Amino acid sequence: MSRKHKHEEHMNHEAWAIPYGDLVTLLLALFVVMYAISSVNEGKFRAASASLSEAFKGVPRTAVPIQIGTIPVLSKGKEMDVNLVEAEREFDGGAMTDSMGDALASQQMADQLNAALSDLIEAKVIVVRQTPFAIEVEIQTDLLFPSAQATLSPSAQEILVRLADVLKTFPNPIRVEGHTDNVPISSAAFLSNWELSAARAATVVHLLMSAGVTPQRMAVIGLGEYRPVADNKDEAGRNRNRRVQLIIPAMPPAAAAKPGKAAKPEVPVTKTIEGSIHERDKPHRADGA
Repeated sequence: MSRKHKHEEHMNHEAWAIPYGDLVTLLLALFVVMYAISSVNEGKFRAASASLSEAFKGVPRTAVPIQIGTIPVLSKGKEMDVNLVEAEREFDGGAMTDSMGDALASQQMADQLNAALSDLIEAKVIVVRQTPFAIEVEIQTDLLFPSAQATLSPSAQEILVRLADVLKTFPNPIRVEGHTDNVPISSAAFLSNWELSAARAATVVHLLMSAGVTPQRMAVIGLGEYRPVADNKDEAGRNRNRRVQLIIPAMPPAAAAKPGKAAKPEVPVTKTIEGSIHERDKPHRADGA
């Protein structure tokens, strides 16, 4: 009886290569997907950044790659080298630099105003205030105008010229506000304190303009008796309320702050009168505003 010989099955020692290859392929696919997800669409990023910046009143940011060295950039037909590291550094520090420059310019203006008007400040007929947002110059109207009139006195012209000599060297916009006390006025020239306050503010603007201040920077506002700073019950309080105020924002327009850029259209000289029309029916005032 013959024996049946069992043939040994040959083992495939390379069977591991198939699942290993599948694993490597899956890992490669995973890395490709992760890379695709992590890639920033600059166009979408710009749009999202601009929307968020507008909502939070911030400075928009752009995804700018940082590259060591220089790259050729065409400008007006000529090739020039731009260091992207320096460009990114300037972009990040631009807002802080502008803010520091604005604060420095504002401080310089305040110092010059205090020096030019020092005698009147000491006499307490002019007040120069500086806040984080603006410089305010408050002038008692008794120093500028006769009672119930909007024509400058001779001494007032010299004072305003000194003021203009400082203001015309800075680009900041200027808002000129006229204020009165609560004593009613009714005349052929001024039907109420609104007209009187607006006319006085406009007179100051015309003098500043003739002294060299750019008219496009200035605006005229007549506020009448409705923004008092003191009680109108006594003469001292009424005297404080009769005033002309120059409000000079600490932040100049962007175009004026950065030479070489096109200037934006500025607000023209306008007149605004606040109050109630019923004031016209009040009796003639006994003393001047």
